Amino acid sequence: MDEKIICKNIKKLRKQNHFTLEKLATLTGLTKGYLSKVERSEKAPPYSTLNKIAGALGIEVTSIFGKNSEPLNDIRISFQKKDEGTIIKATSQLSGYDYEVLGASKPGKNMEPFIIYSPWEITKMYSHEGEEFMYVMEGRLEFLYGDKTYIMEKGDNVYFDSCIPHSGKSLGDKKAVLLVVIYFYKRNRQ
Repeated sequence: MDEKIICKNIKKLRKQNHFTLEKLATLTGLTKGYLSKVERSEKAPPYSTLNKIAGALGIEVTSIFGKNSEPLNDIRISFQKKDEGTIIKATSQLSGYDYEVLGASKPGKNMEPFIIYSPWEITKMYSHEGEEFMYVMEGRLEFLYGDKTYIMEKGDNVYFDSCIPHSGKSLGDKKAVLLVVIYFYKRNRQ
């Protein structure tokens, strides 16, 4: 996924919602200047920022990753064949994680499911509203949650409040592959 597309999609989706930069800034808690830089950038902002923007726009964060970013259809199901998923390659903003977006076309969802390929280094701790579930599909993961460290192996899982700083890194010769589901509380559109 080209990060430039993500930045262009933010602007396109903002305009489709008839939001000014000022209104989006008010809804996200970000500054108007910062949002303007994001829209003009060639590098996508961190996932937590993308999530704030998506929440303010009343859409799922995965809508920002779409190549066309067309308005969502009112459907009750999202079916995706194994080769139709969007892979977002690791960047400095994504701290080395590769993401495979799952269920991207389902509108109105409260969860964001992903397959994540964990890096070998922790460069950033994450903290965001909601809850998160992680299941180790392959490899081993060192998972940090607050001041605690957990070693996770294939078949292990963890469910946690995601407002506590958390991160993880692969252990061994093979990247850890994780099924991750992030739950966001109902978003209110203003």
